[in-house]
Amino acid sequence: MKFKRHAKLEHGLKQIDIAPLIDVIFQLLIFFMLSSSFTFQSGISVKLPKAVTSDIIKEENFIITITGENVVYFNGVISTLKELKQKLDRPNIKKRPLLIKADRRASVGRIVDIWDLCRNLEIEKINIATNQER
Repeated sequence: MKFKRHAKLEHGLKQIDIAPLIDVIFQLLIFFMLSSSFTFQSGISVKLPKAVTSDIIKEENFIITITGENVVYFNGVISTLKELKQKLDRPNIKKRPLLIKADRRASVGRIVDIWDLCRNLEIEKINIATNQER
């Protein structure tokens, strides 16, 4: 039995048909588009006041947000002052920093009420969010 050692190649260009490749890529694209879910989270619109002496905080904070209409949120959930007091009166919260994000149009009275509530609960680290003035 004799084996051929060298296969002879045809001289000339062979073209690869790319139509099946395009079909497969198109089907993969449709599959990933249909299987992915797009969820949009609604945010709380707050325009922070500007400050010259603001610092960047790098720690994980609990966030209290006060909108221009004086609606209070605790970590994105609407809360009354009574509910806020219950949520903040836990030992694990008292040790972590608290960030108050108040809209420019929020009343100072509401901000002071929340500040006093936090101080009465003996929360040590209370910060107010601002934008740096440019």
